[in-house]
Amino acid sequence: MEIRRAMTVAELAAAEHLFDHPVRTEWAERFLTSPGHHLYLAYEPAEATPVGFVSGVETVHPDKGAEMLLYELGVAESYRRGGIGRALVRRLAEVSRERGCYGMWVPVDTDNEVALATYRSAGGKDDGECAVVGWELPQNPGGVRQFGSTDL
Repeated sequence: MEIRRAMTVAELAAAEHLFDHPVRTEWAERFLTSPGHHLYLAYEPAEATPVGFVSGVETVHPDKGAEMLLYELGVAESYRRGGIGRALVRRLAEVSRERGCYGMWVPVDTDNEVALATYRSAGGKDDGECAVVGWELPQNPGGVRQFGSTDL
């Protein structure tokens, strides 16, 4: 298996079967050109397209420094349980260390045993108490400013 960083929209498009939704060129370009965004693809010698990926985003805070958010991990179904996910996570952890991150984390449902087993096998530890709170933010057609700090 070979793991290499995705550098082009074409590489991301070739991995589209691993993603939740179709690759959109403008989003792919934005991801690839945004500092601190990383996406690695796993290739098997017999396959023309990637069989797995991991993406991560560096986050920085004034009082904590940099850490890596493991954003998403995906492995083609026929290649699961063969160590590809673990290898991808370890590669992202290696990149995190190289980039000076003090840690790496991933939100995962506490009942997702497959994901938890993968992350644990790659050296991750969980406290079993994480909750993720999210907001859906509707798109603002036309780019009109609706709210700002002076509007509150």
